[in-house]
Amino acid sequence: MILDLKHIEKISKALGDVNRLSILKAIQSCDGKLECSTITASLNLSQPSVSHHIKKLVDAELIEPQKEGRFYFYSLNEEVMESYLESLKKL
Repeated sequence: MILDLKHIEKISKALGDVNRLSILKAIQSCDGKLECSTITASLNLSQPSVSHHIKKLVDAELIEPQKEGRFYFYSLNEEVMESYLESLKKL
């Protein structure tokens, strides 16, 4: 699936922050699923800061939230990442 230019721009902006890249890396290193408080503790960021970065990643569709009880877990959206890379190659 080739993404439109607006979606490519949104993803590129989301990936343009080192904290967001660190969040993606942390999720990937934990079998692709991580809880928000774990992200906060492992990256030494405040909870509001992590929430802000997670919102940007969710809006760009790079990660997907799953609610389990009272907690949200986040997993990588491999399909969107692959589509993003393919779309960049075709530019």
